[in-house]
Amino acid sequence: MKYEKYYFVYINTNKFNKILYTGVTNNLLNRNFQHTIKNNQASFTTKYNVNKLVYYETFSNINGAIAREKQIKGWTREKKLCLIREMNPGWKDLIVNIYK
Repeated sequence: MKYEKYYFVYINTNKFNKILYTGVTNNLLNRNFQHTIKNNQASFTTKYNVNKLVYYETFSNINGAIAREKQIKGWTREKKLCLIREMNPGWKDLIVNIYK
């Protein structure tokens, strides 16, 4: 039996929806937990309390995920906001829907 691994490109924000952080991971639930508990005290996400998942995409290969992360990171803020609004117009925390 072949085990399929998935990769996620995600955008997190703070409770005021002002800060945007784009990342890539193979375990979205665990990664969000790390952001929430402020696993790395010196990190950007800790400094700005970025732990609300507002956007994600799923990939079956890491190279595609990394390429997409780089693409999104190169976008303007407005383009990122449009992307988020398409998937999540209410800016709800999507982490509660992961792995249901």
